Amino acid sequence: MAPDGMASEPEAASVPSLKRFFDRLVRRSLGDLWLSGEPVADYLAALLARFARTDQLYALRDATGQPLETVVEMLLEIERAWTFDDPRFDPFREREVRQHIGDYTLFMTGIFCEHVERRASTRFYVREGKRAYGVVADFERSALRPQARLFAALAAGFEVYASALSYMKRVYLRPTDSPPAFRPTLRLLTEW
Repeated sequence: MAPDGMASEPEAASVPSLKRFFDRLVRRSLGDLWLSGEPVADYLAALLARFARTDQLYALRDATGQPLETVVEMLLEIERAWTFDDPRFDPFREREVRQHIGDYTLFMTGIFCEHVERRASTRFYVREGKRAYGVVADFERSALRPQARLFAALAAGFEVYASALSYMKRVYLRPTDSPPAFRPTLRLLTEW
């Protein structure tokens, strides 16, 4: 992880063509919906490229090394991060976990909205995603980092950006219309 809690640039761009592919689709979708936001578009494209790998979607681990697969498990990890007498105590762990919660809930609510709706979790995901990005924005603001604005925008526009991702999936992520190299990934996105 990079110091700001995001995946380092080489990790996020491990498949540069996938990042470029998502960048074009995100920007086209935001344009179709008359939404702007240069840093948000870049962040969303990087998020989609990163989460195309399942190991990144479930990158957070608990104290025993098991992947955290639910938002509730991730929220419990925040509590564990503040156990002062734990030898692994890290006050910056909360920021890392909160950003992942925001990313995970935005990705799932946008790309896999049907799955989230089937589980009757949409309001919970939206609430926790907005809250997570808001806390990350506060962390960034207190450290005088310019990314505070990005995370504040993600918190404020969470539902809008989730809807934009859902729109992008419906309109532009049809496996038959995409480059052959991306078809297996897109088929999984549309069938899950």
